[in-house]
Amino acid sequence: MTVGLVTDVFDDIDWDDELRIIIEERVSFSPDGLTGMEANLRFPGPETLETKIFGRLTAWQNWVFQRPNASGETGALRRYGTGLRPEYDKRRV
Repeated sequence: MTVGLVTDVFDDIDWDDELRIIIEERVSFSPDGLTGMEANLRFPGPETLETKIFGRLTAWQNWVFQRPNASGETGALRRYGTGLRPEYDKRRV
């Protein structure tokens, strides 16, 4: 028997809105951020508190937050809170 964790349950009333929101959220992810998250999955060796902090999180944040898709003129960090969508260069990844 498999027991899974349910994080969302959608009903028929607002199915269209929920689906639209999920798609918009996924499209808004930075390609650099997604690449950084994928790199986390490839980290070799046993998982310890030190490897989480120093081996993955710090390197990931330094790499992702310094990329033009985050810090450029139309990047996510510059446009955060403005209501404007960031413009990502998907060729960079």
